[in-house]
Amino acid sequence: MTEPHTPLRLPAPSDKSDVTQVGIGSTVKLDDLGPTVVNSDGTLSRVANWANMTEKEKETTLRVLSARNKIRLENEEKKLHEQESSN
Repeated sequence: MTEPHTPLRLPAPSDKSDVTQVGIGSTVKLDDLGPTVVNSDGTLSRVANWANMTEKEKETTLRVLSARNKIRLENEEKKLHEQESSN
């Protein structure tokens, strides 16, 4: 027989003052998280160090990501159409 185990607990919430509190029915802008990145496998992510970038770095990153995301979205759309036509 196996012994019963105690479930793991989540850590207590932090007392950080930089945490944004969102009330029910209210909205919050996600601009501070930076742009959405379309990964080569079609998943989405964010630029991890966006908040630490200079304005010039952000401009360059946006320019490169925009072009890359466009290509990757087109590739995902092609895959979707191929799957639909093969079914």
